[in-house]
Amino acid sequence: MNIAFLMDKLESIQPENETTSCLMYECNQRGHNVYFLEPHDIYIRNNEVVARMRNITVPPDLSMKKYWRSLINCLKKDELIFETITDLDALFLRKNPPLVYQTMEFLSSVTDRVFMINSASGQILANSKLYILNFPDIIPETHVSRDPMRLRKIINDFGGAMVVKPLQRYGGEGVIKVSMKDQENLNSLINYYVKAYRSYSEREPIMVQEYLDVVKNQGDVRILLLNGEVLGAMRRKPLKGEFRTNIHAGARAYRHELTDKERKICHAIKGNLIRDGLFFVGVDVIGDKMVEINCVSPGGIPRINRLNRVRLEKKVVDFIEKKVGEMRPGELSPARKVNNLT
Repeated sequence: MNIAFLMDKLESIQPENETTSCLMYECNQRGHNVYFLEPHDIYIRNNEVVARMRNITVPPDLSMKKYWRSLINCLKKDELIFETITDLDALFLRKNPPLVYQTMEFLSSVTDRVFMINSASGQILANSKLYILNFPDIIPETHVSRDPMRLRKIINDFGGAMVVKPLQRYGGEGVIKVSMKDQENLNSLINYYVKAYRSYSEREPIMVQEYLDVVKNQGDVRILLLNGEVLGAMRRKPLKGEFRTNIHAGARAYRHELTDKERKICHAIKGNLIRDGLFFVGVDVIGDKMVEINCVSPGGIPRINRLNRVRLEKKVVDFIEKKVGEMRPGELSPARKVNNLT
């Protein structure tokens, strides 16, 4: 098969700890042709969605370190492949937030001919933190506004600590805990986050969410779902003096067996995820509440693999091969290599 990865620059990846590198490695190991492109490489030519890509297929059975070095060397070649997106069998959309909406709009017109994980339209729907509002019964108390006075009143009326979250960032960036105990800093922070110096229509809405105190001792649980089913999970505990559980913020990962409540949360969101083409997502749970659904570039596979001695990427690529076979019955077998792009 021809499988492409639309993502950030390869040089920015730490392959030993990145889900994307695990998925790419597994595709390469199976003999598929693997391609790399960035969001700006998508364009329209003669009514068709076209991309400039690089072939990053390399010999199998390399160590991850040598594999990644080989990929970087592929980028140094002058050879660019220009071809229609529909000549691909599958496309991983793995660029970190923020979402490039124009690229998603280009790709939305060919979602019925190329299997995308996750779908362009699904990512447009769910890329911000607002997607959890589809499930009001299983999330903490949540508010979104661009009005500083309203936000201060919400925090004051709530009475306890709350968490401020920018809607379009990831990895815990910009997430802070606030309360009415520090009025001067609170006012300054809210004005900064919403960009209060702008006119009301140009301000940025922010999310204010109930702070769940159990996070201090228990951390949170990252659950990876594949086609609505549990793929794997880990518990993440924050650093001392920190409340954010993101690995990028210094949290540590631990083995975790899902509780009945966590499984019920996964079951509650399964139908929406599949309907919206969100086949591979990361769900974050604190206590018995879901706080985020990550669909743009969900991570966790390398750490869960090490904790449980598994290879979750194999199940993901199995799923891709199955879905491509369903979309194109009789055209190709999952392991068959084709070279029409080169």
